[in-house]
Amino acid sequence: MKSDERSAGRISGLPNNGLEVVKVEGRRILNDFIRLPWSLYSDDPMWIPPLLLERRMHLSPKNPYFDHAKFQAWVIYRSGKPVGRISAQIDRLHIDRHQDATGFFGMLEGENDNRTFQTLLSTAENWLRAQGMQNICGPFNLSINQELGLLVDGFDTPPSMMMGHARPYYADLIQENGYQKEKDLLAFTISTETELSKAVKKITAKVKNRVIIRGLRKSHFVEELEIIRDIFNDAWSKNWNFIPFTNAEFEHLGKDLKMLADEELVKIAEIDGEPAAFMVLLPNIHEVIRDLNGRLLPFGWLKILWRLKVKYPQSARIPLMGVRCRYHDSLMGAALAFGVIGDAHLPALKRGIKEVELSWILEDNLPMRGIIEFLGGRIYKTYRMYSKNL
Repeated sequence: MKSDERSAGRISGLPNNGLEVVKVEGRRILNDFIRLPWSLYSDDPMWIPPLLLERRMHLSPKNPYFDHAKFQAWVIYRSGKPVGRISAQIDRLHIDRHQDATGFFGMLEGENDNRTFQTLLSTAENWLRAQGMQNICGPFNLSINQELGLLVDGFDTPPSMMMGHARPYYADLIQENGYQKEKDLLAFTISTETELSKAVKKITAKVKNRVIIRGLRKSHFVEELEIIRDIFNDAWSKNWNFIPFTNAEFEHLGKDLKMLADEELVKIAEIDGEPAAFMVLLPNIHEVIRDLNGRLLPFGWLKILWRLKVKYPQSARIPLMGVRCRYHDSLMGAALAFGVIGDAHLPALKRGIKEVELSWILEDNLPMRGIIEFLGGRIYKTYRMYSKNL
């Protein structure tokens, strides 16, 4: 990295501890920001290198998230070496909906040093405070509809796709800087060898005359995306910190995931012809990309496509699922949830999937937790959200 570019983005130099805070401006600083985890996790066998191209696209101005959000990121250097990073975001949709003057932090990574974390967090706090924010919450990478939460339990297994990883010391250093737990997000795992119980079959049988469960129609992919988005935005509307997916965001997400979407593993439930629930089950792409070290070129794409076709991943994740609000806390609601999951059971077995992650689930979403536990799910990872008054 050229020192003149770093100097151009410098916002503070801290000679007492040798730390230098630099705004992410320009390709070289962005590259340091994206690549920092490679040095921090080099000796962690559970960490899976993300695809560099995907990370660049995520932070690109073309990401539709930035249509309604302000964003700034920083890298911290010690003696010229990147040792920490953080971002701060203000989401206009969140502010308009919740009226709470809360900004977010995210993309947090850093060496095991409290001064580094203090500098990272205070930099984000100062930026948000200058924008009129009164509270800070995170980590959001970058919004509630993307990757979020800090891993605080479950370090002994690699993360599933679109879920984060962390070092155990992160939580301690965040708390030492005045942050408190805001909410826990749970990741459940279910073995596909677990048979649906008689009770589940009895519940779904009671509504079978009204409910039709079908697979995704890729030939009508745009229309199917809109059905799923509409159900999701209704189903999650009363959840903690909810903001709706915009049309542009969901189209962007759909383009990213279309290659992975299997018509028999994405389910839509209809009641009397009206879409009422859905479930998206995707192969865990982390199994496929683990040895690519973040690179798609020259042959990364070919390896991914070949592996998905020849040796399907043995694990999968349900990143999106929803039942319309009017069916919550009812027999029909439970039947819809059981139905969309159960209908994908046999296709998952046929593809060799052995474990399915359902995440994330709010710790206080007791109805959904009950459904998952009834199906044999168990908590195997916990992600935590933190907050602080500014």
